[in-house]
Amino acid sequence: MAVFAHPDDEAFSVGGTLAHYARRGVKVVLVCATRGEAGKMTDPSMTVTDLGKQREGELLVACEALGIPAPIFLDFHDSGRAERVRHDDPKALMNVDVFELEAAIRPLIEEHQPQVLVTFDPHGGYGHIDHLQVHRATTAAFYSTGHLPRPPQRLYYTALSHQAAEGMARFGMDLDPLLYSVSDKSVVVHMDVSRYAGHKKAALAAHGTQMGPESRMGQLSQEDREMMEQRLLGSENFSLGGSRASVPRYPLGGLFDGVDYVMYVEDSMGV
Repeated sequence: MAVFAHPDDEAFSVGGTLAHYARRGVKVVLVCATRGEAGKMTDPSMTVTDLGKQREGELLVACEALGIPAPIFLDFHDSGRAERVRHDDPKALMNVDVFELEAAIRPLIEEHQPQVLVTFDPHGGYGHIDHLQVHRATTAAFYSTGHLPRPPQRLYYTALSHQAAEGMARFGMDLDPLLYSVSDKSVVVHMDVSRYAGHKKAALAAHGTQMGPESRMGQLSQEDREMMEQRLLGSENFSLGGSRASVPRYPLGGLFDGVDYVMYVEDSMGV
């Protein structure tokens, strides 16, 4: 189960990993806390009257491109950024009690019984308040569902490498690589997802309102765009947020390396 804040978060951070495991027969559940109602419209050629509804549709197309099921929306609102910040919206994630957000995630964990949870790192990727809220609530939900008969066994955070953070800073992202990236020793799983680059690129393209000519990607030169896409499409990294299963090696060979499948075998099988 992957828990994120807005449509398009999944494509940037874990799209290749979700595509990989879906093709291995793993049940993939994507949870999106908002519909991105306060996002920045980056394609002037598009006529959109309801940005939240539009971005919901974009995420459905992105999921199809990745080969994963349709997402589950939690029906909170996007907080926005800069001039779009929604201070007065009580449903905006920035104004929601983190315990309320956690309470919305816990029943999904109980229903779907994921062995692995994935969410934002402690800095929320690049500091977005909605990302930080989702990180806090998902981390809390991992620990508060430990009493379940089939609790999640691993919690992973998306991990931005120092090289990738430096690249993003050079391409206009206002972030300190030393603050927002992690060291190589903090990466517990490195996923080579280059074989899914086409799927991930299609998923990113599906988010047309966010990937238009006025987006950061859209304003890059062709050379810089290709370099950025190479960084985004080829690999995905994860750090370890928590584990109820043994860690047989470090780094791990994948998200499920060492996960205890025996505890999920039905008693009728004699285990």
